[in-house]
Amino acid sequence: MVMAAHVATFAGATTSSLAPLVLAFVLSIVFTSSGSPDSDALLKFKDLLANNEAINSWNPSVKPCEWDRSNWVGVLCLNGSIWGLQLEHMALAGDIDLEALAPLPSFRTLSLMDNNFDGPLPDFKKLGKLKALYLSNNRFSGDIPDNAFEGMGSLKRLYLANNLLTGKIPSSLATLPKLMELKLEGNQFQGQIPNFQQKGMKTVSVASNELEGPIPESLSRLSPNYFAGNKGLCGPPLGPCVPSLPSTPKVTGKKFSILYIVIIILIVLLILAAIAFAFLLFSRKKCKSRMHRTASSPEENSNKMVASYYRDVHRESSETRSHAKKADHGKLTFLKDDIERFDLQDLLTASAEVLGSGTFGSSYKAVVVGQPVVVKRYRHMNNVGREEFHEHMRRLGRLKHPNLLPLAAYYNRRDEKLLVTEFAENGSLASHLHGNHSAEEDGLEWHIRLKIVKGVARGLAFLYNELPIIAPHGHLKSSNVLLDESFEPLLTDYALRPVVNPEHAHMFMMAYKSPEYAQQSRTSNKTDIWSFGVLILEMLTGKFPENYLTPCYSSDADLAAWVNNMVKEKRTSEVFDKDIAGTKNSKGEMIKLLKIGLSCCEEDVERRLDIKEVVEKIDVLKEGDDDEELYGSDQGKAYSVRGNDQEGYSFTLDR
Repeated sequence: MVMAAHVATFAGATTSSLAPLVLAFVLSIVFTSSGSPDSDALLKFKDLLANNEAINSWNPSVKPCEWDRSNWVGVLCLNGSIWGLQLEHMALAGDIDLEALAPLPSFRTLSLMDNNFDGPLPDFKKLGKLKALYLSNNRFSGDIPDNAFEGMGSLKRLYLANNLLTGKIPSSLATLPKLMELKLEGNQFQGQIPNFQQKGMKTVSVASNELEGPIPESLSRLSPNYFAGNKGLCGPPLGPCVPSLPSTPKVTGKKFSILYIVIIILIVLLILAAIAFAFLLFSRKKCKSRMHRTASSPEENSNKMVASYYRDVHRESSETRSHAKKADHGKLTFLKDDIERFDLQDLLTASAEVLGSGTFGSSYKAVVVGQPVVVKRYRHMNNVGREEFHEHMRRLGRLKHPNLLPLAAYYNRRDEKLLVTEFAENGSLASHLHGNHSAEEDGLEWHIRLKIVKGVARGLAFLYNELPIIAPHGHLKSSNVLLDESFEPLLTDYALRPVVNPEHAHMFMMAYKSPEYAQQSRTSNKTDIWSFGVLILEMLTGKFPENYLTPCYSSDADLAAWVNNMVKEKRTSEVFDKDIAGTKNSKGEMIKLLKIGLSCCEEDVERRLDIKEVVEKIDVLKEGDDDEELYGSDQGKAYSVRGNDQEGYSFTLDR
């Protein structure tokens, strides 16, 4: 009996001590399953998004934030709270549920740049405490209400660039006391620029809109680039505003005669515009029919690698296949050993600067783990399967040459690809040739231009030697030649034709704008030589080649044709770019390079130089002339140079 009593007493004590533990365990299960309010808000926000696969990793059983560390892709954390969202270049679309985000007490920044959102701009006043709002590179459209930003007193940065927004710039933006950066370029805004008076305003970019009238005095200190592309704007930092002349009754008769003249001029201009439009339609139809005819031809080989190349690649595939499977979803595959590793989340959450948008996608500069990189996003790169794409990228990763920009890493997803390279300090050659620079700022000197030409020739020769594919670069133009800190050229976007969708490649890549493709619907092993010739002439003349813009080759838009006409008219001295500095005692060498460029641009492929001849001829060029008068002949093309006199120089080329 005594024993039983002791056992009962012990059992009661044990039960009473376990009760709190059981209760705590049950409560933890309840709270875990129900999730936190922050998690619920973000998941509700996600529900209305379309194409939200990029954030499928959001897990309600895991807290979004662990102090300043984020557990969810694209979530920014501060002191354990959600500070903001950075959901960029994810192809997101659908509705932006601002009601879901409004209850978040610490929510201050929202970035949805470079996605597919469209329609009217949502009512962001519901997030009245926002400090930064980034919506550039989407398809938002329509007018923005004038009071759209009233009450957003904390807003410092607003990016709405490259959308389809219309109407007037909302005047409520001028009332935001803390606004520092405003980017509205690349839209269709009309009317005048509001009078911004914020003392801390650093950037107001309204370029490429339809604005008019005087620029507010408070913005006159900004760069003129911020206002370019608006024909109606005037005043500092652009040209002065011209006041309209007052009319008087005495000139009524003259007014009518002037009106008739204006009407006649407008009619003539409309007729010319109609003719030009009809010609453009005819050219596009001709190009499209050629493209479809080529795509259906069994002999088409312009976008395919030769058989020997595929044999080499498949021989290597056994070594890389297992690695490819791991790298396909959600991970970056690195190809360079001397770059510090980072993951896709590091890339997505890094601060990014849009460098530009081209025919294949957008380029961004991002600083990841302390190193600047460039990320280029491609949406038309599904011409081969997963394994073949991976093998091609690995092949490109093994290419090493001083004049190639190496591919550092890539990300492979079915509907888009990301290619990562190192950042080139001096930007693209195109920006130096055609960018806006002041009158006091010299253009590229002759010795720099010659250095660039020689480097491009060596890099192109390396591609010809290493990649047995037709037109190994395929898209050579000045915007795809980058310059490092010492102005050494770096070729980029090379050897991508085999993986780019044929239809897109035929419309935009330089290889398909060559004379032989226009004549025979085929590219050749000298197609890249033609592109290089156009690049040489572009560097010597300073003219932007229309070849880059036309849908297919046209002799009327050919830079080489223009140079040849100038030579025939004995106006060679007018051909060269007036911004070339350091040309003293160099005119003869410049003429030689001009001749090489024209030889590369021969319409007849058989008469065009090959890569070996190009490199040999360019390598012997010097920065200065040895003699006052140079004569030479090459394969029946006689030429003479009379240089170094003060009245210029002449050049004859007998074809």
